[in-house]
Amino acid sequence: MEMTMENTVGRNRIHPKKFALLLSCASIIMMFAGLTSAYMVRHAAGNWLEFQLPILFGINTGIILLSSLALHGAYRSFMLGKEKPYKGLLLAAFGLGLAFLVMQYLGWLKLQEIGVELNTNPSGSFVYAISGIHAAHVLGGVAALAVAVMHAFTLPFKKTAARKLRFELTLIYWHFVDLLWVYLYVFFVTQH
Repeated sequence: MEMTMENTVGRNRIHPKKFALLLSCASIIMMFAGLTSAYMVRHAAGNWLEFQLPILFGINTGIILLSSLALHGAYRSFMLGKEKPYKGLLLAAFGLGLAFLVMQYLGWLKLQEIGVELNTNPSGSFVYAISGIHAAHVLGGVAALAVAVMHAFTLPFKKTAARKLRFELTLIYWHFVDLLWVYLYVFFVTQH
């Protein structure tokens, strides 16, 4: 008896693409756990420049959380068949994602203004590296949001299994990078 992909998915209760995404998220968690562990070990070794993280990073935390709420609202609207809120909230999530990246850059400029350069002291280097790697992951999420916005405005509004899956994958990843930033922000604030 031949088993189709559809039968396998139903029996395992998780789509293979969702499983692959969750596995990727787990590997990203491991990478950031390693980076933050290295930060703590290096901090304990001395020769550490103490500085206060610019307020822009806190504002950015609010921005990324708002983007997550907007995207979740867009998903709910999509599932309920409400086209206008779906499109509006999706655009808001995309715009807030872009705003996060711009604010991250402005935060790095603010660090330079207060004398925390990329290569001056390990404390600054870690903040730039960790937040920069996270920003690269957010950039990937913004690209996924751009595709979602394109689909929303170019395809007829119709709830299909394929579109629902794509949206769920985008939603999972976006919530993941948002929560990861909250962890990193709290980590930076408590370590300085």
